[in-house]
Amino acid sequence: MNATAAALLGLLHDGPATGGQLVAGAYERFGAFFSVTRSQVYRELPALSKEGLVRLGKQGPRSSQQYVLTAAGKKAFKAWLTSEAGPDHMRSPTILRLVNASALTPKQRATLVDNARASYTQELDEAKAATKAAEDPYAKAVAEFAQAHAKAALKLLDTIPQA
Repeated sequence: MNATAAALLGLLHDGPATGGQLVAGAYERFGAFFSVTRSQVYRELPALSKEGLVRLGKQGPRSSQQYVLTAAGKKAFKAWLTSEAGPDHMRSPTILRLVNASALTPKQRATLVDNARASYTQELDEAKAATKAAEDPYAKAVAEFAQAHAKAALKLLDTIPQA
């Protein structure tokens, strides 16, 4: 099972949800460390259904379709949770842009850094709020990690000389 499928099964542990609700829930729960796009969600849901890990639930407004975690889905998710995770790979579009920033003009590089700083500052603020709101020790630890990640990214940006 891939990590995106596992992320969706984890979200469905909270109850039935539509694709749109899963996209929003993914951003809210793990947007600071694991991105899930709308296209990934809508590509993964039919595959999960075909494998019997989710089933169709109630039809919602504007033809939205709920998905419900099945017993097989719960079992598969638990198996994924307890399996070897393998190496973590950071996937940051911002850092990829910074690595290739030499292809930009000085003004474009400054804009890239300014936009990244604003984004990471917002992420830091959201992570601080999530840390305060977290009741579960695991959720709190993940929120603290998100804070540390945002702080590290801001520190990286601070090392870039102003042109």
